[in-house]
Formats: sequence, structure tokens, C-alpha cells
Amino acid sequence: MCKVLKVSKSGYYRMRNYVPSKRDGENRMLLSEIQRIHKESKASYGSPRMTEELRKRGFDVSQPRVARLMKENGIKAVHAKKFVVTTDSKHKYPVAENKLNRNFSAENAGQAWVSDITYIKTAKGWLYLTIVLDIFDRKIIGWALSNDLTAENTSVAAWRMAVKNRIMSQKLIFHSDRGVQYACHSFANLLNSYKCVERSMSRK
Repeated sequence: MCKVLKVSKSGYYRMRNYVPSKRDGENRMLLSEIQRIHKESKASYGSPRMTEELRKRGFDVSQPRVARLMKENGIKAVHAKKFVVTTDSKHKYPVAENKLNRNFSAENAGQAWVSDITYIKTAKGWLYLTIVLDIFDRKIIGWALSNDLTAENTSVAAWRMAVKNRIMSQKLIFHSDRGVQYACHSFANLLNSYKCVERSMSRK
């Protein structure tokens, strides 16, 4: 058994007789919440912001402890910035009014979705990540990763995944910025094919 596990005999017996402490249990719960926040924040939180969010959720934790758990488990902040073209309203496509109006809450799933495009620098160049998030539970229900900014590979692809993963309510508000990927005819026509969908765009 020791050869299979590649540990010494003394190490094996220590593992076999190990009883998790209260601190271990707390760390497991804390790590689980850190991983959840890391996903919800699209990997944008470092240890200071992560600590602040954990405290809001009722965890009495210090930043050094959070930083240690993040480091031990390879949880790092990915600093992605919004791609400027996605908020460029200097195009000739019609734009929708802001029906969401900063009301980032919903009573049920499938009532309000928001979408955004970010860009991420990699060793091979820029990649563009499009996400669709349900405001009700803050879950990412659709996403697309591409090396170009065509609507087909960004907004359209993320929308198609979202409608497969979540049922829409009788009335769904889909909110985005005024970027060309959301305002163009191909995406507008796609949303208009769903009678229950109302488009909403930010004012800038």
C-alpha cells in the first residue's frame, strides 16, 4: 500500500490515524466558499477583496488566512479588462432603452440576464470571453471564448449556451452594453425570435 501511495510507512500510518480537527473543517468550508466566490467574480478577486466578501457572508476571517488558502489551492485573481470596442456606441445599429435601470435583482430565475465581454491576455495573444449571467442567483449560464469579436463567436454563442442551460420565464429582460456585438442585426434578430425577450442596454 505504501508503494502504491508513494509514502513512507510512518507517513501512511499518520494519514490512516488522522482525525480532522475543527480548524480543518472550518478551512474546508472556507475554501469551498472561496472557490464559489472566485467563480462568481470571474476570478477577479485577490485576497483583500475576497476577505471583504467573505466577511459580508458571515465568515470571521483574517486576510492572511484567506491569502494562505488561496495560495495553497492555486486560486489567483485574473485581471481582465473590458474591451473598449464592446462599449463603443459609435455604430449605426439601433440601441434598446435601459429597462433594467440598475435593478440588479430578480424574484425568480429566468427573469433577467446580463451579458458582457471581457478580454484576457494570453501567451498566444488576446482571447475574448463573453458571459451571460442570471441576476437571480448570479450564476453564469452561458459563455463563449474566442479569438475574434464577431457576434457569432461572442454574443450569439454565449446566448445559445444560456438558453440550453436555463429556462426563460414568460418575460425575460436581456441586458448588455451598446457594443456592436449586441446591437448588430444578427444578434437582435436572434433575440427578437423569442417573443418573451425584452432587450435592454446601458446608457453608455
